[in-house]
Amino acid sequence: MPSHPSLPLYLASTSVYRQRLLQKLTHNFIALRPDTDETPLPAESATALVQRLAAAKAQSVAATLHSGLVIGSDQVAVFQNTLLGKPHTASNAKAQLTLFSGQAVTFLTGLALLNVATGNLQTVVEPFTVHFRELTEPEITAYIEREQPLDCAGSFKSEGLGISLFRKLEGDDPNSMIGLPLIRLLALLRNEGVNLLLHP
Repeated sequence: MPSHPSLPLYLASTSVYRQRLLQKLTHNFIALRPDTDETPLPAESATALVQRLAAAKAQSVAATLHSGLVIGSDQVAVFQNTLLGKPHTASNAKAQLTLFSGQAVTFLTGLALLNVATGNLQTVVEPFTVHFRELTEPEITAYIEREQPLDCAGSFKSEGLGISLFRKLEGDDPNSMIGLPLIRLLALLRNEGVNLLLHP
């Protein structure tokens, strides 16, 4: 399929983290806020949830456009088959990180690419697992005080000091842990005839 630079690119997210990731590939995109209800459906699996919400976010933004490609993404963190929420308080963050010590947390990132003109929708779910080392209470307290990860699911920011908590990272694309799997995104874009290496 020939590559062409003409399709406008939209990111269905106002997340600064996702915008920074996409800026690694191109600055030629517009970030728009999707209008999406993110409430899980009854008995919905984590994989189904992120796949559905990534598509819903892309579709929400696409409904306001006439052409272009819309990127949607959604992420959850899972520990022992339980979805992890944001801690909101330091005491909750400490409880979460204490629980994770010596254990593994898996991020599931749903990614969608929607061609507004054709209606073609591609979706994938990218897993990425972080393995925590054994953490001491002073380390957990110091981490929370320094990074204030109270608005982050799982109580840590992998793009910051969170790396100091880990023993091993496991997955195909570390960008997916931050919220946008760039390797898979580039493949979806190429399926639509857009090669950002040739036309950034």
